[in-house]
Amino acid sequence: MSKTVRFSLLVIAVSTLAAAAGYHFGRPRTVTPPPTEAVPTADAPARLLALTLPDLDDKPQALAQWRGQVLVVNFWATWCPPCKEEMPEFSRISSKFAANGVKFVGISIDSADKVLAFQKETPVSYPLLIGKLETLDLLSDFGNRANGLPFTVVLRPDGRTQQVKLGKFATVDLENAIQAAHRRD
Repeated sequence: MSKTVRFSLLVIAVSTLAAAAGYHFGRPRTVTPPPTEAVPTADAPARLLALTLPDLDDKPQALAQWRGQVLVVNFWATWCPPCKEEMPEFSRISSKFAANGVKFVGISIDSADKVLAFQKETPVSYPLLIGKLETLDLLSDFGNRANGLPFTVVLRPDGRTQQVKLGKFATVDLENAIQAAHRRD
């Protein structure tokens, strides 16, 4: 076999291999996106309703006192920009739905001093409670494995989970979740 023929066969082999590799690595693939909503454990709502946390006056507040209402619990922190951005809208929605048996509660992973300073700057129309770092364990029970903030849980009046949301909750989506929680009684 001549040098020219061997060289030609080598070029053909390398070209074929390159084309096969290009096809294999460049072809479109079906990628399953991660779920956009977290999946809570069965006992997560009961654990949430069993919490008793101090309010801004250091008085213990049991979340169970709001059982029987649609309960919107927002985990947040003063150092979290998206948390602070959604709170004025949460206040507006809380006021809008309060007469319809909807209760908002904010649980901050901060010191009471920082939350008090925030509330002076940005008034909030619903109770703000002070969580502990251990309170973050509850986020995992609701499917928020990264313990990211803001994180919002909407419970039905019977205590079952209606919806959970990691990140900012769009107004229309939150209002739809609240209305759906009422319909499921």
